[in-house]
Amino acid sequence: MSSSTPSTANGTDSKTYKGERSPCDPSRVLHIRRVPIEVSEAEVVSLGVPFGKVTNLLLLKGKNQAFIEMASEEAAITMVNYYTTATPHVRNQPVYIQYSNHRELKTDNLPNQGRAQAALQAVNAMHSGNMTLSGTATASDGGLMPGQSPVLRLIVENLYYPVSLEVLHQIFSKFGTVLKIITFTKNNQFQALLQYADPMNAHHAKVALDGQNIYNGCCTLRVEFSKLTSLNVKYNNDKSRDFTRLDLPSGDGQPTLDPSMQTAFGAPGIISSPYPGAAGFAPAIGFHQAGLSMQMPGALGPLTIPSSAMTGRMTIHGMAPTAIHSVLLVSNLSPESISPHGLFILFGVYGDVHRVKILFNKKENALIQMADATQAQLAMSHLNGQRLHGKVIRVTISKHQTVQLPREGQEDQGLTKDFSGSPLHRFKKPGSKNFQNIFPPSATLHLSNIPPSTTDDFLKDLFASSGYTVKAFKFFQKDRKMALIQLGSVEEAIQALIDLHNHDLGENHHLRVSFSKSTI
Repeated sequence: MSSSTPSTANGTDSKTYKGERSPCDPSRVLHIRRVPIEVSEAEVVSLGVPFGKVTNLLLLKGKNQAFIEMASEEAAITMVNYYTTATPHVRNQPVYIQYSNHRELKTDNLPNQGRAQAALQAVNAMHSGNMTLSGTATASDGGLMPGQSPVLRLIVENLYYPVSLEVLHQIFSKFGTVLKIITFTKNNQFQALLQYADPMNAHHAKVALDGQNIYNGCCTLRVEFSKLTSLNVKYNNDKSRDFTRLDLPSGDGQPTLDPSMQTAFGAPGIISSPYPGAAGFAPAIGFHQAGLSMQMPGALGPLTIPSSAMTGRMTIHGMAPTAIHSVLLVSNLSPESISPHGLFILFGVYGDVHRVKILFNKKENALIQMADATQAQLAMSHLNGQRLHGKVIRVTISKHQTVQLPREGQEDQGLTKDFSGSPLHRFKKPGSKNFQNIFPPSATLHLSNIPPSTTDDFLKDLFASSGYTVKAFKFFQKDRKMALIQLGSVEEAIQALIDLHNHDLGENHHLRVSFSKSTI
């Protein structure tokens, strides 16, 4: 082992960094740059603890740098891999971690190492379960209340738009290293458990985020401490994730909570998501029109949508502005069965479709331009992976920002259509009830705008004569303008919605068809 040691005394490793340093070979010593000057030893140690025991620490506050030594090279490699995909934040500032040239840290002869050693012992002990959090500090003076947990319980109220695991990770990573997230539905509410590397991170996140809206005017976060001190994640998928264990299986079924978590919820332990098949959104696009405009520290600003978000800019403090795309690429379509109007009707369930273009040379692909990026993601989360005309369709965000209309005289075969002025848009009115009735595709359809004289036999015959299997039907007891109809499969229901939405029932009534969350 090399005995050369970074230190303040001899200036080793004190070169100034003009940019990214050339990568070193893996080492159990890690070099952390751009560390805020007010950082504590414990906060630096807590970056490493999730990945294994931290055996030594050197904090160079004057240079905004630190070194930590892990017990094994494997732990250091896992840590660098993790932080390559999720930039760590300390005190709301991004820090950068890379392998050091040093193979070990020798700090015995350095001054001021007492605090570092005390922090190492305290944090390592806490994470190995030998120490309960205690002390006289109160939450109001920035300290920890006795028994405060690194695990937060989140409830999302007014869930107009889907909130993916990635979106939660992106928001909460601003306050420290997020180790694990489990999402589930309880009491018809979307909820999550989220574990930080350090209880202090959880404390800061709770203070800053409780009561804030993720999206403008909706998706309100309620944040509280969990009774749990650690989460046990068995599967890495769109409902649960352990960011320190990339080796976990995806698990096809709905994972169940282990018994200790069931008691914490006081509810049966089936984790389910309100968005089956909603593969989470890539973080780069997972957070848009965000009401969170954070001015840290101190009170958050008013949660109104800044004009910058309207023009396609992210509004979270500390996040790079990025273009927001509202165009979807849909692939694996059945060219002989699909039309721009059919795609307009289907994607119109989740937002207002402005333009549709079936690609001239690859007719199994189409571009769909939604009114905004939120609606594009909503459509993607619900329709990606669904079956249409016997094929599983794929829906992703396109790199295109708009769908171009064909030039004058350009051959198009009617494959491109502009629907921006269509009277069939469901979401034209702000605050429309339609925003509250957005559900994943299901075999049961919700029918509305039915004329008073229409009978159940007439409606059943309408669907049966169009080739669909009607398994059940019932009018709403209080309002015969609405009914539920259950078809043979989700795929049938998707096709029936495309075929029969806006069907003329006479008496100046056009049938409105949506997916239902209820079954008959």
